[in-house]
Amino acid sequence: MSDMGIKDLLKKVKEGFVINEVEKMSVPEFTEAAICRKRILFEGLVQQVGFRFEMQMLAVRLGLTGKAVNQSDGSVLAEVQGAEEKIDYLISMLHQVKRFRIDDCTVSNLPVICDEDRFTCG
Repeated sequence: MSDMGIKDLLKKVKEGFVINEVEKMSVPEFTEAAICRKRILFEGLVQQVGFRFEMQMLAVRLGLTGKAVNQSDGSVLAEVQGAEEKIDYLISMLHQVKRFRIDDCTVSNLPVICDEDRFTCG
């Protein structure tokens, strides 16, 4: 099997693991709340460990929208939109994943994007 074939296979195995873990996770009930948008900079061991994919799967499960993008300095910059309680829950769940090491998490407010309907990874 070629190096590219092995990398593709490993990626599929990792993604399958993440999907399985997120699907079996117990998610609390949330009350209806106003929509907000947060800019979140995650620093630490957050690249090449499935961080953005796991974030996307959790965000979708929580009904959040936005995006997560790798930065050249090794951090991940995310914009997440939805109920603030759900965004806080997403951040706390990401801190619990053992494959990651979040050394710092900086959160700030952004204007809401009215027509956004999905969470993407760039």
